[in-house]
Amino acid sequence: MTRLLIVDDSPLMRRLLGDIFAGAGDFEVAVARSGAEALALLSDFAPDVITLDIHMPEMDGLACLDQIMLLRPCPVVMVSALTAEGADETLEAMALGAVDFIAKPRGAISLEIDALAPLLIDKVRAAATARISRATRLTERVRARTGAVASPPPKPTPRPRTASVGAPNRADPPAGLVLVGCSTGGPPALDALLGALAADFPWPIVIAQHMPASFTGALARRLDRLCALDVVEVSAAVPLEPGRAYIGRGDADVIVSRRAGALVAMSAPSDPARLWHPSVDRLVESAAALLAPERLVGVLMTGMGNDGAKAMADLYRGGGHTIAESADTAIVWGMPGALVAAGGASETLPLDRIAPALAGLFAT
Repeated sequence: MTRLLIVDDSPLMRRLLGDIFAGAGDFEVAVARSGAEALALLSDFAPDVITLDIHMPEMDGLACLDQIMLLRPCPVVMVSALTAEGADETLEAMALGAVDFIAKPRGAISLEIDALAPLLIDKVRAAATARISRATRLTERVRARTGAVASPPPKPTPRPRTASVGAPNRADPPAGLVLVGCSTGGPPALDALLGALAADFPWPIVIAQHMPASFTGALARRLDRLCALDVVEVSAAVPLEPGRAYIGRGDADVIVSRRAGALVAMSAPSDPARLWHPSVDRLVESAAALLAPERLVGVLMTGMGNDGAKAMADLYRGGGHTIAESADTAIVWGMPGALVAAGGASETLPLDRIAPALAGLFAT
């Protein structure tokens, strides 16, 4: 049985979530009405996974998460509103160590939550198996346990956008594309990947991150602040240029197309035949229909399921280069693991080695 702690100040949400997970049959459920109650249950209940509301009185979800990751790190799934504020808070939570999030229903919760139940259960089950690095905030954890004041994690310093001599001309068509797919645990993985690339990276990077539409814009803005690359959300057809990364808009698919002879990324209505959106498989297939395999590099990172594995394996067998994130660093090794199992990975690398590997492909 998986021990699940539900933390929410709403009696209705506690009851609804409790009923859903108790009915799943493989969860032992405890509930907490506040952040303080949740912290008290960390030792007594010893949860395997936690769902945590962001908005609570006295100690909000971010403050509670901060303490969980210091006192007893375990997988945490945030419960967030589908708003701009909720998106920013959720991305901050993932930077603090949360592995995924659940979007609250927009309308009558009691009517809509039953439809969301299968997705909620899948997400929490996947989160329960997530790898929480023992090195995560280690110095702060030691200070907290010895009674010293624990300082918050340092804010990432935005990288300068100065391009080196010989940087590619954005007026020139790109020689190729890098295609990235990720899901659960993806935002911090994208922080690490894009943040390690220089402003003059020669190929455009197109990203399919499974996420609702109200979150992908916030993700793009966050990455744009932190990275030397320009990062934008794809909400309309936009030319693909070197030195830029393109985040597919959520609740839709991101595809590569041609307009007036130029390569563009564009948002397309989600394909109902595909389970996850933006679909990694559809992104890779659209690019492979336009460019030779040697002009494409596929990168498949953390996420549950197998989205992207088939298309990237086909790309690899056609002569393209593919990189799978290794099990050592992936929060959930579903998607990259499926690529490796299909024999479709040119390389299997820990997260911190993927950006250097990409840079190395273009070293002269």
